[in-house]
Amino acid sequence: MSDDDMTVGAATLRVARPTDNLDAVIAFYRDGLGLTLLYRFDGHDGFDGAMLGLPGAPWHLEFTRAHGHDAGRAPTLDNLLVLYMPARSAWDAAVGRMRQAGHQPVASFNPYWDRQGLTFEDPDGYRVVLQNSVWPR
Repeated sequence: MSDDDMTVGAATLRVARPTDNLDAVIAFYRDGLGLTLLYRFDGHDGFDGAMLGLPGAPWHLEFTRAHGHDAGRAPTLDNLLVLYMPARSAWDAAVGRMRQAGHQPVASFNPYWDRQGLTFEDPDGYRVVLQNSVWPR
C-alpha cells in the first residue's frame, strides 16, 4: 500500500448510525433528500441495513437496525447533517422534494440554521439542514 492510499483525501467517508425505523429512514433520505439507495442488506450477523448516497461520491450514509436492540431517538435536537447548497435552484428543488415527500420544516434548535436554511427531522429525530449558502472553507 502506498502513502497515497493512506491519506484522508483518498478515503471514502461513511457516516453510520442505528435506527429502529429502517424503511421510514430509507424513504426520508431517498424520497425526501433525493439520495440513491446504493446497497441494502438483511440478516448480516444480526443486522439489517442500507447505504444511501450519490453514485460515485466518496461518501455515503449507512443506517442499521440490530435485531433485538432498541436504537432510540436522536439524543438532542442539535444532532445535524448539514448540506450546503449555494445554488438557489438546487436548494428550492431539494426543499420541494422534501415537502412533496410529506416532510415539513421544523424550527432549528440553533437559530443560525433558520437564517439561510430549513431544517427537517427524520423519523428518528435526527435533523437535516438544507443550507442555501456556501460553506466558507
